[in-house]
Amino acid sequence: MLNGPPCIFRRAQPWYFLLTTTDAMLLRNGILNLNYSMIRSFNCLRGLITMSTSGLMKVPEVDIDATGVFKYILIKLTSPGEKGTDRLLVRGYGICNFHSDINDMVTKELQKMKEKGDLPEWSTKVLGGGRIIHDAPNKTIKVYGYSQGYGKADHAKTVDLLKKVYEDYDISWSDEGY
Repeated sequence: MLNGPPCIFRRAQPWYFLLTTTDAMLLRNGILNLNYSMIRSFNCLRGLITMSTSGLMKVPEVDIDATGVFKYILIKLTSPGEKGTDRLLVRGYGICNFHSDINDMVTKELQKMKEKGDLPEWSTKVLGGGRIIHDAPNKTIKVYGYSQGYGKADHAKTVDLLKKVYEDYDISWSDEGY
């Protein structure tokens, strides 16, 4: 249990400790043992890191069909409880006739994660869409086109995300085509 509002206390080069205001005051006056403060701080930080990993970080950045030609959307996932951890997601499925169908599937997926307790409060914004040609045998992916409902996604950002998952693929994009 914290005994005051949190503050940041800096000690020596790269070491930053999260302390309560009271702890920081006691430490500065030599009343509080630094080891106690360090342990308390690392426990606080461990809690923050765990919350972050158990939240938005559990949502895969990329989920597309294994092969084929299909529509995709680029989504910004945000959680008000996890400031600074917005994530961009790429989702593309051949089963979906419309880009909005993909958004519906993603919404259901995220809602299930929230109900299980794996995801805190969240919101999404579709940044745009397009199409993907995924040729798994030849290890190529081409991103192109736009969504009539959401507009054109930033294909360069989409390609950057795809390259994290498909490292040994030749991945390209263009603004041409529908």
